[in-house]
Amino acid sequence: MNTFLTLALIASLFATLPAQAQHSMHAASSAQPAASVSAAPQLQATLRGLWRGHVAQTRAYALAVHAGKLRAAQKAEADVIANAKQIADAVGGFYGDAAGERMLSLLAGHWGAVKEMTQATKRKDSVGNAKALETLTANAREIAKFLSGANPYLPDDAVFGLLAAHGAHHATQITQIMRREMKAEASTRAAMEKHMDTIADALAQALARQFPTKAH
Repeated sequence: MNTFLTLALIASLFATLPAQAQHSMHAASSAQPAASVSAAPQLQATLRGLWRGHVAQTRAYALAVHAGKLRAAQKAEADVIANAKQIADAVGGFYGDAAGERMLSLLAGHWGAVKEMTQATKRKDSVGNAKALETLTANAREIAKFLSGANPYLPDDAVFGLLAAHGAHHATQITQIMRREMKAEASTRAAMEKHMDTIADALAQALARQFPTKAH
C-alpha cells in the first residue's frame, strides 16, 4: 500500500475521534459541579493561542521541507520548540516545575514524530511514515496518561481521542503539502485550528475546575 493511501485510511479512521472525545469529556464533566471556561478567559485565550501556534509552526516546517529551504526549516523547528516550551510552562504554572519539564519532554516526543513524518513523506518512505505515526500515537497515549493523572477532569480516553485526531490531522496535512494539494490543505488547516481550540478549551475548563482561585 502506498504512503498516501495509507495516510488517507488513517485519517479516515480517526475522523470521528474528535466528536467521540468531546462527548466523553462532556459526560465526565457533567458528573462534577459545573464550572464555566469563561471563569478563566485569559487562560483560555492563552492556551488557544499556544495550540494554534503549534499547528502554524509545524505547517511552516512542512512547507519549508517541501521547498527544500533548509534555513526556513531550521527557523520553523526553532519556533515549534519555543512554542512547546511555552505550553510546558503553562502546565508547570499549575503543577510545578517537574510537571512542566515532563510536559516539555512529552511535547518533544510529539514534535520528533511529526518531524520524522514530514521527512518520511517528503522522501516517500512508507515504512518511515508508518513508524512515525506509531510513535505519534504512542506519544498521544503518554500525554493523555500524564494529563489525566494530574487532573481528574481530563479523562484519559477522551484526551487520547483528541490527541489521536490531532495526529491524524498532521498526517493528512503533511501529505497534502507534499503533493501541493493546497486547496484541500486549506480545509485541513481550518479543521486543525478548530480542533486546537477544542483541546485548549478542554484544558482550560479542567484547570479552572481544579484550580478555581488560580485560573483566570
